[in-house]
Amino acid sequence: MSKNDPMVLSETKLNRAKLWQIVLFTLNNSSTNIYMFAFGFVTYYSTGLVGLAALFVSQIMGYIRIFDGLIDPAIGVLIDKTDTKFGKYRPIMVLGNVITVLSFLILFNIHSLGDGMKIPIFLLSLVVHKIGYSLQATVTKAGQAALTSDPKQRPIFNIVDGWVTTLLFTGGQIVVANFLVPKYGGFTPEFFKVFIPGVMVISAILGILAVIGIAQKDNKQYFGIGEKTTKTSFKDYWEIIKGNKPLQMLTMAAAFVKFNSAMFGDQIVLMILFGIIFGNFGLSGTISLVLILPNLMFTTFAATIAQKRGLRYSYVRYLQGGVISLALLGGLLFFANPGDLSFSNPSLWTVAFVIVFACAKGFSSTPTGLALTMAADVSDYETSVSGRYVSGMLSTMFSLTDSVASSFAPMSIGWVLAAVGFAKVFPTADTPLSPQLRLAGIVLLAVLPLVGTLIALAFMKFYPLNKETMEGIQIKIAEMKQGNPSDGDAEMPQAIPNTIPAMND
Repeated sequence: MSKNDPMVLSETKLNRAKLWQIVLFTLNNSSTNIYMFAFGFVTYYSTGLVGLAALFVSQIMGYIRIFDGLIDPAIGVLIDKTDTKFGKYRPIMVLGNVITVLSFLILFNIHSLGDGMKIPIFLLSLVVHKIGYSLQATVTKAGQAALTSDPKQRPIFNIVDGWVTTLLFTGGQIVVANFLVPKYGGFTPEFFKVFIPGVMVISAILGILAVIGIAQKDNKQYFGIGEKTTKTSFKDYWEIIKGNKPLQMLTMAAAFVKFNSAMFGDQIVLMILFGIIFGNFGLSGTISLVLILPNLMFTTFAATIAQKRGLRYSYVRYLQGGVISLALLGGLLFFANPGDLSFSNPSLWTVAFVIVFACAKGFSSTPTGLALTMAADVSDYETSVSGRYVSGMLSTMFSLTDSVASSFAPMSIGWVLAAVGFAKVFPTADTPLSPQLRLAGIVLLAVLPLVGTLIALAFMKFYPLNKETMEGIQIKIAEMKQGNPSDGDAEMPQAIPNTIPAMND
């Protein structure tokens, strides 16, 4: 029987997790995602209550994400070097959540400060927030390498994460757009006094459950090849980054996909789409409710394909679907007007828009979740090549490129809106639709995401970790754990082909 035969993998002792462990650990991503959702309202808080200029805030929000990316490698090294009686990952998760809570307590009380203190404290709280957020969020990618090495189990994370994230963001948008905003008359101090504490409590509960989920796997025997893992010094990190082609290709592709996801989730973009083009911001909550089932189907189908054909295959196919649906979305928005979208009396136009919007958002955003799991594949690849376990540093390389690329989301929004006359204040639900705002909406929701998707596809053409390759990598890691003479060698795993796999493998 060939070493690369999938039957060999089924006989190999893999590190498998219980279903409840995967489900609970998935909630770590949800715990940080709810802060990402809340972070979308910082622009309205800082311009409406603090009194900062819209273009200034949009640029600062972009720069702070770049800062987030720049500190990520240091956080990755910190995770790799962490070794306590409570494990590697759990202390970082708890510390990150506590810091994030403190940052929000400061950030959303700036309006009560004197004018001379507002900008310095605003910037400081953003910096502290990104440190805490990055600490906890990095564990989501890094911890998966220890949670399970079974290629069929890893996509389960994507299914659960997709379901929870969809329910979390949909529920959040409905609560904000249909309850809190009408009740408190917009993004007022009373709105934030209710909204922000709720975010903190929900995030903390989800974080605690995630700590429980990873607890059993958070020990050295599940890190790489266990006690045989090659020690890594600081000088080794650059060689690892330089020599890991899967890392280079996937991080670049994932960065542009994250940009797309950020655009579809940005509150200003949603305001332009639903509050101005369609004339009713409450529709953003309604359509979130309507899209719950389609979003769950997109996520579940992507993970199901990944279990059968591999994560790379699923990732590429979804990007290809995104190219088509984003082009169609741009065409529909060109003809859209206030009142066209109605769920009380749906027309054929409403049905067409919902289908196209669901496909554009689903195809272009779902790969973001797949990349979380693919980061574990990249970590395993590095272990099979060098014998090193550096899941923390490798995971933060994804965060670095994600942060740099996604920083262009608020920056792009600011530039586009400034170009159409909104440099000082952002458009609101009371802003009338103009040809310039329609064009801005098309650029932000269709043109820029389409360009990002095409670039991501180009990078994925050179990403080699397909289904067969990953099976060979898990075989080699198992042999290295058992003391095979080839332990820790720097040779390419035999399962990795010498040529780049075709787009349809």
